[in-house]
Amino acid sequence: MYQKKSVAIIGLGYVGLPLALLAQNKDYEVIGIDYDKNKIALVKQGSSPFVDSEVTASLRKTPLRVSSQYDQVSEVDIIILCVPTPVDKDYTPDLTPVTSACVEIAKILKKDQLVIIESTINPGVCDEIIIPLLEKGSGLICGADFYLAHCPERINPGDPKWEVSNISRVVGGYDQESLTRAVDFYTSLISGKIKPMGSLREAEAVKVVENSFRDINIAFVNELAMSFTKLGIDIVNVIDGAATKPFAFMPHYPGVGVGGHCIPVDPYYLIEYAHKNGFTHKFLKTARDINNGMPQFTVERLVDGLNEDGKKLEGAKVTLLGLSYKANVGDLRESPSLVILELLKSAGAHVVTHDPYINRLEGTKDYHTKKPYSKNDIEAAIKGADAVIVATGHKEYKSLNMEIFSRLGTKVIIDGRNCLNKKLALETGLIYRGIGR
Repeated sequence: MYQKKSVAIIGLGYVGLPLALLAQNKDYEVIGIDYDKNKIALVKQGSSPFVDSEVTASLRKTPLRVSSQYDQVSEVDIIILCVPTPVDKDYTPDLTPVTSACVEIAKILKKDQLVIIESTINPGVCDEIIIPLLEKGSGLICGADFYLAHCPERINPGDPKWEVSNISRVVGGYDQESLTRAVDFYTSLISGKIKPMGSLREAEAVKVVENSFRDINIAFVNELAMSFTKLGIDIVNVIDGAATKPFAFMPHYPGVGVGGHCIPVDPYYLIEYAHKNGFTHKFLKTARDINNGMPQFTVERLVDGLNEDGKKLEGAKVTLLGLSYKANVGDLRESPSLVILELLKSAGAHVVTHDPYINRLEGTKDYHTKKPYSKNDIEAAIKGADAVIVATGHKEYKSLNMEIFSRLGTKVIIDGRNCLNKKLALETGLIYRGIGR
C-alpha cells in the first residue's frame, strides 16, 4: 500500500476544497493552492467561498492551510490538479487553466512525486499536453522520475446522499506504478468503489461520456417538450407514465436549459477532440444545440402567456425567480437563467431577479450592481410583476402558494422547471405555461 501522506490540492472550488478537507480529515498533511486571493482569505477565515454549510462547518472545526503561491507544492508527495476547464464563447475548449497550472507545477516538481489530474479533460490531453509540459519544465521523466494519473472529478452539489467521500471513482495511470499509487490514495480517502482503467485515455473518456449521456437524454426530453407544446400533451405526465416501466427507461425532465460546469461543457471536449482526429459527433452537437436553445424557448413561452393577457414583452415587468443552474445551491456556472436574463433585457423587459442562494451576480457583468437583484424578499421581487419565470426549482419556490401571485398583481406564470402545481395555478385563474405542459 502506497503510504505517502502529504497532498497539495490546486484549485479550491466545488471540487478541490471538499477534496482537500476530506484528505485532511483522513490525516493527510494538506496545502490548498488557489490564485484567487479573495477565496484564500475566505478559507482562512473559516468560510466557504461558495454556498456549502458542510464545507464551512469543516473549515471552522479544522482550519485548512492555504496559499496563492506554488512554492510549498514542492514539499508534498501528491499533487492534485482541480482547476476548471471551461469553453470559450464559441464552445471551443479552453485548457488554459490546466496548462498554466502545469507550467507552475513543473517549476517545482520533484522526483517521486505523484501528479493526479482531476480536472475534466478530453481523451489525449494527459499524453499530448500535460506530460510534455511537466517534463519540459522540470527536466524529469514521467514514469521514471515522477508519476501521473487521471481521476476525473465526480461531485454533485447539493446532493445529501452522494458526496466526495462516497462516490465511486475511476483512475487511469501513465504506467502501472502511477496507477497503483493513485488507486491506493483514493482507496484511503473514499468508501466508494475505485475502478482502475486500462489507460489515461480511457479515464479521460469516462467523464465526457457520462456527462454527454445526460446531455443527450435531457435534449431528448427538451425536444419532446417543444413538440408536445404544439400537440397539447403534458410531457411530465408522459415521462412519469413511461417511468412505470421497470426496465430500459430512465426518466429525465425538461427545463429552461442545462447548467453547471459539467453537462453543458464536457460534450464539447469530446466533439473538439474527435473533430481534430477526423470524426464529427453529429448526435452530441445536436443535443448541445437543443439544450442551448431552451432559454429562448422559455422566453417564447413568456411571450405567448403575455399575449394571452393582452401585453407585450417590451416594457413588461418580469420577475426571474432563480439564478443558479440547480435547485438549492448557489452556483451560477453556465446557468441558463443568466441567458434568459440577457434575452429579457434585450427584448426591452424590466427585469427583477431573485435567488435565496446567491449573494451577488458573481462572474457576470452585473457583479458589482445591486439592481435588478433581490436575495431575501420573494414577495418584494414578485410584487407588481406582469409575469414571473421560475427558472430554478429552489424549494422556496416550490412551496409558494399560487394565490400569492394573484395577490401581488401577477397574472402570467412561466414554470421553467415544471415544479409548481399546474392544477392549482389554473384554478387560481393564472395564465400558466410550463416547459412541455
